[in-house]
Amino acid sequence: MLTFDHLAVSAAGLDAGVAAVEAALGVAPGPGGRHARMGTHNRLLGLGDLYLEVIAVDPAAPAPGRARWFDLDRFAGVPRVTNWIARCDDLGAALTLAPEGAGAPVAFERDGLHWQMAVPEDGVLPFDNCFPAMIRWEGEAAGARHPARRLEETGCRLRRLEIAHPRAAELEAALAPLILDARVAVVPGAAPGMRAEIETPRGVCVL
Repeated sequence: MLTFDHLAVSAAGLDAGVAAVEAALGVAPGPGGRHARMGTHNRLLGLGDLYLEVIAVDPAAPAPGRARWFDLDRFAGVPRVTNWIARCDDLGAALTLAPEGAGAPVAFERDGLHWQMAVPEDGVLPFDNCFPAMIRWEGEAAGARHPARRLEETGCRLRRLEIAHPRAAELEAALAPLILDARVAVVPGAAPGMRAEIETPRGVCVL
């Protein structure tokens, strides 16, 4: 029902996030845009069938009047992979199979792209943000204009997304009816966290 769509690298500032990704992968993210409804902005990097999104609070945007997605209001520390996003054709149906707290559909648009995403009221997804944010692309964004198809080829591909969580077995059980992707591995961990192995022109790099 869900298909892996993209990765989110959160940062305290967009420039810092872009610099961190370029330093780690040897490839600079390309253009992105602004999300007026959330007061955030991003830059994107193609990963073949997926893409990587560097995202941060936009200091030039007014406060959104609600919790920002990906728990960005409380983000601190170095830029890092904080979330993964999976797409579906029926967001309502996907939400009926998701854990409590997966969010409610919110409509968004940016630069001619239109989509709905399930956003939790407090901005925090289930399992300490280790459960995927669910998105439904609309119109041409679901096909030829999907961001992954519009981005410049970088020679980068996701090899493995390792998701660590103290309740790894519960997280795996929650994911089982929704998504199966060989690149995603849920492992036990003392604290929640994500680690992405990415094949790049200079070899396998880690975010």
